[in-house]
Amino acid sequence: MQNVDATAHEAREIDEVMARLRERFPTVGAERIRGVVEEEHRAFDGRPIRDFVPVFVERAAIERLRRPAA
Repeated sequence: MQNVDATAHEAREIDEVMARLRERFPTVGAERIRGVVEEEHRAFDGRPIRDFVPVFVERAAIERLRRPAA
């Protein structure tokens, strides 16, 4: 089971990812960015090693946000 400090730390890092993406993609709505990040983050649910999850989430979100909205 993941400890509370690690979970809180990961949540802060995901918030920072969203902030960076809002700066990087100023023409994309904040709700779309949040939705993409949350979806990518959920893809790692249940995975035991969490150290690089925010990095992977950010990379996947960037790829998705570069594509036109469907």
